[in-house]
Amino acid sequence: MRPTQALMGGGESPIGRHGKYLGGWGAFGGMPQKGIISYVLSANKQNPLAGTAHAAVFNSWRRFSAQVLYVAPPMIFFYYAMTWATDRNHYLNSKAGRDEFNE
Repeated sequence: MRPTQALMGGGESPIGRHGKYLGGWGAFGGMPQKGIISYVLSANKQNPLAGTAHAAVFNSWRRFSAQVLYVAPPMIFFYYAMTWATDRNHYLNSKAGRDEFNE
């Protein structure tokens, strides 16, 4: 198996449809970009946790209020059902309950 032309070529060896080496990663040999402006802030000037406590409180409230109507009614229903079942069980296992249902 023979190596590809990119591996055999040095830096400016002809390759591809346009006969030009594309370059390494990020340097594809095209026209330089115009009108792209980038701003950089020093790492020690950044505050990565700015506003997180405020956003966490209000985001948590937003998520809670959106889901409470899906979660609360079944929980309330099952709480009262469990309370009724526990009370009924205590009654049926008491002296009065045994007398009522004892045949």
